[in-house]
Amino acid sequence: MSGQYKIGVDIGGTFTDLVLIGADGSVCTKKVLSTPSDYSRGIAEGVSALFEMHDVNPKAIHEIAHGTTIATNTIIEQKGARVALVTTKGFRDVLELGRFRVPRLYDLSWRKPDALAPRSRRFELSERMTASGEALRPVDEAELDGLVSALRRSGAESVAICFLNSYVNAAHEKIVLERLRRDLPEISVCASHELQPQIQEYERTSTAVVNAYIKPVIAAYLASLEHRLAELGVDAPLRIVTSAGTLLPAAEAARMPCAIIESGPAAGVCGGKAVSSACGYDNLIVFDMGGTTAKASLVEDGRIFLTCETEVGGGAGLATRIIRGAGHIVQMPTVDMAEVGAGGGSIGWIDGGGALRVGPESAGADPGPACYDNGGKDATVTDANLILGYLNPQYLCGGELPIKAQLGRDAVAALGENLGFGIETTAYAIHRLAIANMLNAIKSVTVERGRDAADFAMLAIGGNGGIHAIPLARELGCRQVIVPASSGVFSAVGMTFIDVQHEAIESLYAPVNELTCNALKPLLEVLHSRVIDELEAHGSSSETAVVKFQAEMRYATQMETLSVSLPTDSVEKDDAFLRRHLTALFNEEHQNNFGYSSENEAIQFVSVRGVAQAKDAASSPSALKPAASISATASGERAVLFDMDSDPVPAPVIPRGALTEQPRKGPLIVDEYDCTVIVHPGWTARLDGWNSIVLEQEVGGRND
Repeated sequence: MSGQYKIGVDIGGTFTDLVLIGADGSVCTKKVLSTPSDYSRGIAEGVSALFEMHDVNPKAIHEIAHGTTIATNTIIEQKGARVALVTTKGFRDVLELGRFRVPRLYDLSWRKPDALAPRSRRFELSERMTASGEALRPVDEAELDGLVSALRRSGAESVAICFLNSYVNAAHEKIVLERLRRDLPEISVCASHELQPQIQEYERTSTAVVNAYIKPVIAAYLASLEHRLAELGVDAPLRIVTSAGTLLPAAEAARMPCAIIESGPAAGVCGGKAVSSACGYDNLIVFDMGGTTAKASLVEDGRIFLTCETEVGGGAGLATRIIRGAGHIVQMPTVDMAEVGAGGGSIGWIDGGGALRVGPESAGADPGPACYDNGGKDATVTDANLILGYLNPQYLCGGELPIKAQLGRDAVAALGENLGFGIETTAYAIHRLAIANMLNAIKSVTVERGRDAADFAMLAIGGNGGIHAIPLARELGCRQVIVPASSGVFSAVGMTFIDVQHEAIESLYAPVNELTCNALKPLLEVLHSRVIDELEAHGSSSETAVVKFQAEMRYATQMETLSVSLPTDSVEKDDAFLRRHLTALFNEEHQNNFGYSSENEAIQFVSVRGVAQAKDAASSPSALKPAASISATASGERAVLFDMDSDPVPAPVIPRGALTEQPRKGPLIVDEYDCTVIVHPGWTARLDGWNSIVLEQEVGGRND
């Protein structure tokens, strides 16, 4: 291979996925087991293998896009830095007060996660800024001297600063920030105005503390990864996928890692958007099932949805757009998705009442499912799928991952013995329970939004997406499933379609019916200049950059905001037009998100966000149909158990390349390097013009 290349890298709980994409759209893929002790090692090994396999010069790489769950895992595993919080006097306990919301209303045993900054490491200063940005009480130098000494004694490794009303005037935060960085250079420090200067004291404090908690870990990881890549001879810029589905330079991601909490999952949705735009599937349910979790999101009319915040550390099975209060709030734009602990590595277990449960605990990459022969003893979804005939009983990843089927059978049999079930019954029960868990995620982005899933096609991605897609589609009423080329590493592919982006935010707290063009126009000019400067400072050209603005608004009686696109021409007219235009845009967005709008309710303007995207012409949509993905060989047949009311059915095993544009009836197994696709009886499979497998329900086919 020759030419210029991009590399996409997605770290999951079980596998690390890598793709090498040429300027001509050629795609080469590689899956390696994740290395939890040092994730950068697994990436370096995978990149090195790609170079060797395809004779690529490391100097030919012009960008590496990376999505990772390390930020999330650091919080879940409680492996972050020792954090201290510096805040305004009287607000020491805002992290405990938080929001009066819990995810399990009738579970008296549930407890919210402990604050990341314990009370013993929270410090108050008597400074005070008014809501209009006037310094009511300045920062006291003597207090500041005492703070420096107290932080030294506390053993803090990282400090978050968040003062009342600093979103209006950050002068006091800047004074303290400068002093701590000067006198305590060994301690990592961040301030809320650097991250998300918005109203809502608890949310801003929580975001700053989360950022401080993970900042040293992420900075060390990214430094290690850049060092390993340099040792391989790669000098291309490393960019990290954000929760909003954009790219940040590694240095920026290290400074504000709270922006990359949902890094990996967001990339898959961005890939879904690329499929929607290039291949003509306007409305998609993006279903992404990997080794640890399953995610669901929507692409509607070619666009993805963002939410203004996310929660982390509360467990994958708890937090959704509707159910909140399970974890730590991070007030950052995030692709709106639902996530459950149902992946290939999810463990089957028996609860206190003697019932079988699946997940959210996962065997991960180490030790992994029992059939991986890496020390895992628990029965997982992968072990169950192996028994049901869905997976190759000898190896995965084209032979790179040998399988010991008997170990998987032993693990499932041991679980079934405790339940009083046979091995096939136990395996099928695990499979169906995983599907039930995944249905909850999909319904939270469809039914809870007032959407009928039958109006959408399902895009099945991730290593396990093609195995479970048809049962899910049947339950939801979807009659069409698309499995794109390279679907098992599709999040890594999606990263190569993402643009570099920088954003900045300014607060403007005013009722929309009192908003003026003169108040808004200067903010847009400041934001435009700031985001363009950021792009250029981090090596991106501003010549092809596109700058857009978003208004953060809410009904006056609400707490949470919605992002609404703000056309610049709306501030070039009169105030009355601006107010009518913003009101109409907000009501429409609220209707789309929540299924209702209130035409007569007052709307509050909260802030405006400037976003600059550096458009990359090298992102070729031809990468969605890589020839390499259809060249794998597969043959023979496997006995597959589709339901407990029937005997196993022999299903031919074929490569993707054996399909054509003419539908082929199931049962059928499409076996590939990075994924397996199970075509059930009553469904057909064909290839579209982009080498995607299109699964469609036959007229009169089963829909149970």
